[in-house]
Amino acid sequence: MSLQHQKHLFDIPEDITYLNIAAQSPSFKAIYEAGLEGLKQKNRPYSITISDYFEPVTELKKLFAELVDVDDYNRIATIPAVSYGIATVANNIKLNAGDEIIVIHEQFPSNIYAWQKLADKYNAVIKTIKAPNTDVNRVKQWNESIIDAITDKTAVVAMGNIHWSNGSLFDLKTIRQKTKTHNALLIIDGSQSVGVLPFSVKEIQPDALICAGYKWLFGPYGCAYAYYGAYFDNGVPIEENWSNRLNSENFSGLTNYESQYKPLANRYSVGESGNFIYVRMQIAALKQVIEWSPKKIQEYCKSISADAVKDLRALGCVIEDDNYRSHHLFGIKLPDDLDVNILKSALAEQHIFVSFRGNYIRISCHLFNTSEDFKKLVACMSSVLQKA
Repeated sequence: MSLQHQKHLFDIPEDITYLNIAAQSPSFKAIYEAGLEGLKQKNRPYSITISDYFEPVTELKKLFAELVDVDDYNRIATIPAVSYGIATVANNIKLNAGDEIIVIHEQFPSNIYAWQKLADKYNAVIKTIKAPNTDVNRVKQWNESIIDAITDKTAVVAMGNIHWSNGSLFDLKTIRQKTKTHNALLIIDGSQSVGVLPFSVKEIQPDALICAGYKWLFGPYGCAYAYYGAYFDNGVPIEENWSNRLNSENFSGLTNYESQYKPLANRYSVGESGNFIYVRMQIAALKQVIEWSPKKIQEYCKSISADAVKDLRALGCVIEDDNYRSHHLFGIKLPDDLDVNILKSALAEQHIFVSFRGNYIRISCHLFNTSEDFKKLVACMSSVLQKA
């Protein structure tokens, strides 16, 4: 059964057309209520028990593990940001001089800076794979270029499931096969795809999957998740905190300092990961995302945007072939002769929220949107384009 819109769960005014969840998600009512419960608990700290520091975090890890198809929740770490998760990865990789780290052109900075630092440390090379300069079979050729670039020199491939600015869909399954052939690590940033596009760790088998929690997973700003595979089982965390050690549940024995970490990825969770407010909100959010299911959300986004995509192409805009892009997030390349500032003003006047990336618009939608939102977008853009 297909999903219907869920506008009633969100507090978005009728005159607002929000097509920018890729930047920041709105909360829905269950998350708001969960946050209030967390605040009430903080108001009465005498009601907080030892189990409150641990059991909700375990539940949260189990939910994220279910979402990304991981059997053992101990492979999940709760972290504050993608940069934290990527730093953990880079902290546990040693390279040889001349090794190559493959990244995608104009990748998000949080998945670049750590690799630049690592390359400088070991005199390695950052190899950036650009999209071909064409509007025909662009993403297909881009995937081929990425796959061809993976050689015996490749130590790491670090990339997203989709490109964060335009929704270009990468062939992770084939890329993973090639990295295994050359004993290279595959590190995935799932921030713009996990929760809204089906993703299976069992299928792709990345060495690590890092994911922001405040976008498609509807968590508060300042939360993220990480899956770490077997390569990182005995690694070194970037911080040492008491709750990641064995027997940390025994508050009366905390000064019996423990040399052993909890198993697998637990060592990589951020300090104070048992945040009473955030964790409650994240649990409520993930439960709802799992109930909706990424597959059905993706299908819904495709259904409400399909007509608009056709109309925008007819107006002279370029949108990637439907088979090589995501439908919850995609880029619209504007005609070269269009004054982008005029379009920005027109969209602002109509209370239409999108992201601009140079001569591209990034559209991102979810279950709080309907086809009417896209009709409003097309009408606004049409009025500007026809005057250009």
